[in-house]
Amino acid sequence: MQVDGIGAFAPRDARDAEVWHRIAGFVAAEPRAFSRDPRIGGHVTGSAFILSPDGTSALLTHHRKLDMWIQLGGHCDGIADARFVALKEAYEESGLARLRLVSDAVFDVDIHEIPANPKDPAHLHYDVRFLMRAEAGKIAVSQESNDLAWVPLTRIEDFSREPSLLRMRDRVLAG
Repeated sequence: MQVDGIGAFAPRDARDAEVWHRIAGFVAAEPRAFSRDPRIGGHVTGSAFILSPDGTSALLTHHRKLDMWIQLGGHCDGIADARFVALKEAYEESGLARLRLVSDAVFDVDIHEIPANPKDPAHLHYDVRFLMRAEAGKIAVSQESNDLAWVPLTRIEDFSREPSLLRMRDRVLAG
């Protein structure tokens, strides 16, 4: 199924199908779905699960605001193109000089709550994730992160037990 501004996704199981249906419904019903306005209940975000050149490690960021290790990504800020946003955020947050999309198709989808903070109420991120491979450059920590690390796929649990991160790792390992 294709969703304008997001692309195509082939659900692998019932969880995928349910999340994809919710994201598609949100985008269809909310004209500001790609905005950053948390008062509409949430917004679409674009993320990048970046593999090392040899495909054995993933680049994780220790997110400054969330205080946890996750994939790179961010807000669409009004850009109705989640793939472009995922690439833009990957470049900005990684310092890498060249990345390649492994596929134009959506790699994974997730909906998660962002806790309230002094600026914004709690809201949902309708996160659309793309698989990428690093091709050139050295990583450099941005102001969004406390740290960046190339983490062997087999050791991601040492950094995070976040189910959506482990799901992406498992999808890569399953081929």
